[in-house]
Amino acid sequence: MASMTREELSKQLKKLDFCMFSTRGTSNRITSRPMSNNGDVEYDGDSWFFSYADTHKISEIRKNPAVLLTFTAPPHLLGKPGIFIAIDGDAVLIEDTSKFETHWVKGLERWFPEGVQTPGLILIKVTARFAQYWDGEENGKVDL
Repeated sequence: MASMTREELSKQLKKLDFCMFSTRGTSNRITSRPMSNNGDVEYDGDSWFFSYADTHKISEIRKNPAVLLTFTAPPHLLGKPGIFIAIDGDAVLIEDTSKFETHWVKGLERWFPEGVQTPGLILIKVTARFAQYWDGEENGKVDL
């Protein structure tokens, strides 16, 4: 069984917009919510997400930066399952407007109407430690 490379994994992730973004909430319980990475995934394993700074997920990240991202692709036309990817990573919170501009994509105005100048805007950078995947035929782990 061939193992997926970091580049192949990143290529798969660029096709997947939404994930379940999981943090450690109150009483150390896992909390998940859907988030969009807008296809902003680098070959080095970084994923980027915009949020408002006053959300529960941001306060949870401030307490514990370990996060889990889970992505799922729809099945192929010929019936083969889509790929499932789980990324174990560490989140860093960025409040630098120049970084906002670097990672801003059209369409984010839907959630952040004033663009990169939206009050309370924050950028989450998730640096992957490793990813696990399953595509219906192969599964494996990719260290990142």
